[in-house]
Amino acid sequence: MAGSLTGGLADRVLGTVATLREDVAAARRRDPAATDDLALLLTSPGLHAIWTHRLAHRLWSRGARLPALVIAQGARSITGVEIHPGATIGRRFFIDHGMGVVIGETSEVGDDVMLYHGVTLGGRSMERTKRHPTVGDGSTIGAGARVIGPVVIGHGAQIGANAVVVGNVPALATAVGVPAKVRTEAAHPEEQMDPAIWI
Repeated sequence: MAGSLTGGLADRVLGTVATLREDVAAARRRDPAATDDLALLLTSPGLHAIWTHRLAHRLWSRGARLPALVIAQGARSITGVEIHPGATIGRRFFIDHGMGVVIGETSEVGDDVMLYHGVTLGGRSMERTKRHPTVGDGSTIGAGARVIGPVVIGHGAQIGANAVVVGNVPALATAVGVPAKVRTEAAHPEEQMDPAIWI
């Protein structure tokens, strides 16, 4: 019995360490200003926000709503990133710069998603229902963009800086402007890497 408890704890610790390493590697790939892993571990508000969110989300999912909200509020105060503990976020998620990001309660964010500072994944309904965006794997959302309502951002989509998205965006498309217009034609590779180039 004691052996199985110790083994279970060891597995959880190893899993947590593997996740932290995966997050740091993802940040290193996406942030050209990253100098080394230790600097990212100690100074990246985006990483600190997602790590804190995972703890808050685990508590939220187990019914410990008040402690989850308190932890989320503390993370917001320290990192400038507000992620509701009810939001579901995938692996290798990265927020560059962090400040001003807001992710609402019913948001669902896939794997390998990148957000820049000032992004809002917000709601526009007072109903207790799915009211925030679903963001597909591998999507990028540029600085200051607002994605509002229960819209679906397809996998690999690019949202331009300061865009206001109130409708679905197909996979691999680019959405820019206010309100956002969708471009589905092939873009130059540099434009796909940095959606802010459209603004």
